[in-house]
Amino acid sequence: MKLGLIGTGKMGGAMVERLIQCGHEMIIWNRSLEKTIPLVALGAKTASSPMDVINQVDIMISMLTDASAIDSAYRGEHGVLKANLAGKLIIEMSTVRPSTSIALAEEVKTLGGEIVDCPVGGTVTPARDGKLLGLVGGSDSAVARARPILEQLCRRVEHVGANGSGATLKLTVNLPLLVFWQSFSEALSISSKLDISPERLMDILSDTSGAPNMMKARVPALVSCLKGEPQPPAAFTLDNIRKDLRTMIEEAQSLGWDVPVTQAALAELDKTSAAGLGNSDGTAVPAWFINTYCK
Repeated sequence: MKLGLIGTGKMGGAMVERLIQCGHEMIIWNRSLEKTIPLVALGAKTASSPMDVINQVDIMISMLTDASAIDSAYRGEHGVLKANLAGKLIIEMSTVRPSTSIALAEEVKTLGGEIVDCPVGGTVTPARDGKLLGLVGGSDSAVARARPILEQLCRRVEHVGANGSGATLKLTVNLPLLVFWQSFSEALSISSKLDISPERLMDILSDTSGAPNMMKARVPALVSCLKGEPQPPAAFTLDNIRKDLRTMIEEAQSLGWDVPVTQAALAELDKTSAAGLGNSDGTAVPAWFINTYCK
């Protein structure tokens, strides 16, 4: 099948790789062209604009940074919404507030298209392996049409309600995980004076009830950071963590309440980013915290 995808950053690029492996012909666009080059080498074809992508396919995925990027890619001069969307299906996978997903869905439907929001749980490696968790909002008919593609990207696909529902649940799923990096840093500070190797400490902690599911997979990176070793490119940067935390705080406040633990975690992670770790992986946060405060 010929599919489109706009937004070929870390996650979008990994999804393109996966869909090519599944036999699809991929038409792609990214604001910065250099991020498409490795994907073209795998067989993807570039388009000149988001509108050009949707004009060439019946089903298009978007994986964009934030609401501003969605606004530009969809509502810009050569945006998706400038195309004829009759009969088209859009799978919008960005992590944004549900109001952003709902507003976009209304515009797409007005133009004759169908759309689902399907933000995902998981990082680059699960995306390449088709092991993401898909949280889907949309009509039954649109989700049924999207499901074969989503099942190639995801180990589990959950249709949780109307448009915006997937976006809501994604914020719910990610909040404790993102706050974890700050709370885990503080937890490690308590044991920072123990005479125990990083390998053994991470092995013990990852086998406790306080460890999230993802921790075992991240133990090698955590150990490497604690030992001060050079780090590979980030799977999910601290600045992306901060962006998502801000989105969660905004959503909670729009509903009429505060989320004080989340706000406190963001304030501390803002300091960490300002110290130069913005493009580092979340696994780098505990080592920085200990080296900064526990020496």
